[in-house]
Amino acid sequence: MHQDDMESRIRNAVEHVAPDPLENILSSRGSQENAVCPAAEKKVRKKTRWTSLAAAAILALICCGGFAAWQNASAVASVISLDVNPSIQLRVNARENVLSADPMNEDAEVILENMELKGSQLNVAVNAIVGSLLQHGYLDRISSAILISVEDSDAQRASRLENSLMDQVNATLQNASSGAEILSQVVERTDGLEDKAAASGISVGKAALVEQVQTCNGALDFDGLSALSVAELHQLQSAGAPAMPIGQDAAFSSALAQAGLSAADVLSWEADPELDETPPHYEVELKTASGKWEFDVDAYTGAILNGSAATAQETRPASPSSAGSIGEAAAKRAALDHAGITDESSLKYINCWLEYDNGQPHHYQVEFQTRTARYEYEIDLTTGAVLDAETEQTASSSGPASSPSPAPSSLPSAAGRIGVETAQSIALSDAGLSASDVTGLKVELDREGGTEIYDVEFRTSGVEYDYELRASDGAILKSDWEAGKTSSTTAVSADVGAEAAKSAAFLDAGVSAESVTHLKIEADTKKGTAVYKIEFKVSDTEYEYEIRASDGAVLSRDTDH
Repeated sequence: MHQDDMESRIRNAVEHVAPDPLENILSSRGSQENAVCPAAEKKVRKKTRWTSLAAAAILALICCGGFAAWQNASAVASVISLDVNPSIQLRVNARENVLSADPMNEDAEVILENMELKGSQLNVAVNAIVGSLLQHGYLDRISSAILISVEDSDAQRASRLENSLMDQVNATLQNASSGAEILSQVVERTDGLEDKAAASGISVGKAALVEQVQTCNGALDFDGLSALSVAELHQLQSAGAPAMPIGQDAAFSSALAQAGLSAADVLSWEADPELDETPPHYEVELKTASGKWEFDVDAYTGAILNGSAATAQETRPASPSSAGSIGEAAAKRAALDHAGITDESSLKYINCWLEYDNGQPHHYQVEFQTRTARYEYEIDLTTGAVLDAETEQTASSSGPASSPSPAPSSLPSAAGRIGVETAQSIALSDAGLSASDVTGLKVELDREGGTEIYDVEFRTSGVEYDYELRASDGAILKSDWEAGKTSSTTAVSADVGAEAAKSAAFLDAGVSAESVTHLKIEADTKKGTAVYKIEFKVSDTEYEYEIRASDGAVLSRDTDH
């Protein structure tokens, strides 16, 4: 309430409560010119005093009500922390209006730059922050993780906020095609936890996660753990926290030294933690003006496990003919010929370099891009044979010339999609195979950048295939095959086939093929027995089956609503 409005309301209230009685008294006595009337004077004095008291009382009531409303709107009801490596803390009132948005470290200051979140709704602020985290590259990798922490004395409200924020962030990341993991917790603030968080420059939520890691290994230093990202902390906890990892910066330095490069040579770099794998390591990628370098760095010692260079002296040779290699020019030509590209001047760029494995030259890596597609090739050092080829659509078209898509009119439509069976047929046809030729067949409906796609995977005895098809019309957006890998399945004398195994699972679940989404079929072995692993979803229910390959018997069933 503005000051002028409040003063006006007070005046009106006083006037109505204490009307002036003098005029009525005088008129009832007739004309009293020159008469002395001390009683009237006394009444006036009493009225003035009464009016003052009434005004004071009303002013007190109005001010108290206004103060109470102001106090309620300004009171902190919940504290929300969002942590990746940037650490951001939001204080909100009971109406979920943001009272303050505080960066807890330097990375967070960049994320919140030019944002005015005070006074906005909590969901609006969280969307803005997650969008900024995505824009700055903190949530664009599968190894990324974001931690949502809620502090609130009202347990019911804390649980509701945790669930709603989880759903909101999950929807935002799905729309952005981010594979980042979402973690959440309700935190009880204590003086000791708050002091630790303040001393380390992190949120109370991240401090609580650090303490959880310390329960696995109490010898680990709190400040050292605080410097790790949420993804590192989560993976470290999953692995039992055997030791303190070296961190992403140290992994970068190790890879830099191994490549014989200086920091000034590097245009950009990434160090993805894989602390819960065996052996624990960081996947480090360095991008320079001349190409890309990749290393696996031991997470605890900093040793190079493998990568594109073994020593600082092993830079990219222009023509390693002394090692019996075909040379970069021939490797480029082999990749371009396979892609059906005759004019190198039509490319946006082309890069070629040697990849190393355990210190020895392994193959040529060739990457280039046309107006509509991006290509990645692995070329054999000595023969020029294509070991691996990957094509990805970069512009709206029907796909690479080597992978024509069938006409949309020939595709049966199901809710705007071509359907699982059609997607499977398109990929197999492009590979020149039939369903009986392959094993490990998987078909899954997914979404990338707002576009629905089918992921289709299968393998033969010597090659693994991976396709991405646009779900609306079956256009091949991406195709990948790799030579030299054999099937992991064990041959059996009898095999009912993937189609029969799928039918057995559908029959047992009591569902129709038309109602199924997210279908996956994979041939595997279990204790020496060939099986088909079948997963699918119908409405809100997920099913997992193991079907014996020899006779189609149901070996196991798992249903999750």
